[in-house]
Amino acid sequence: MPIETLSISEPFFTTRIVSDEPSLEVRGKVIVLNLSETPIGIRDQKLAYLQSTVVRDVELHTLDHAVIVERFADYPDEAALFDEVRKIWPSAFEVRQEERLRGVSHYMSPKVWIGQFGFTFYHSGSVPLKVGLHRDHDFCPVPGFREVHTQIVGFGKMQQCREKDIDTLYLEEPMAPGSTHRPMFDAEGNYPWHQFETITPSIFMAVEMLPEGATPPQ
Repeated sequence: MPIETLSISEPFFTTRIVSDEPSLEVRGKVIVLNLSETPIGIRDQKLAYLQSTVVRDVELHTLDHAVIVERFADYPDEAALFDEVRKIWPSAFEVRQEERLRGVSHYMSPKVWIGQFGFTFYHSGSVPLKVGLHRDHDFCPVPGFREVHTQIVGFGKMQQCREKDIDTLYLEEPMAPGSTHRPMFDAEGNYPWHQFETITPSIFMAVEMLPEGATPPQ
């Protein structure tokens, strides 16, 4: 299946996984994230591994493995969109039971695993969000876990800290619709203390990538 449509972002966005497509014509404004080390061609430019951007009415070339999110720009009233999202998506604390998420205005779509790749959408409803600094991903005991986040609606920032204290912040990347922060993991999958923080209420997509030998959690 070279193009597979995910249901997890419905009815708000259409999300497609594109594999082994030599070219793809897109209509309207969409977000494209490259999950392959083979660059995606966009006219005279290249979209590298784990980079994303917004494109409109253009032909993409050499899509070995990519995510495309449609309809993200169809909501002139974002507050109304977020109200509808909160009616359907449960709180992240309810699903994940992590203490750092208790009482936080943070909501999540269902998660789906396709091979070694996991996809989830999150809505962050407050400013500031204060989701909590973290660095471990206990469900993946095999070294080499990777994860990136792509901004879909609204604005945020990915923060990295030396310690579990926001006062030790050393790197902060602004995130606008269509942007993905730079990978922050090393070759063994070790992470610094990090968190997503809101600039405005927002929605982002998390993509988790399991190393060989790891099994998607049930």
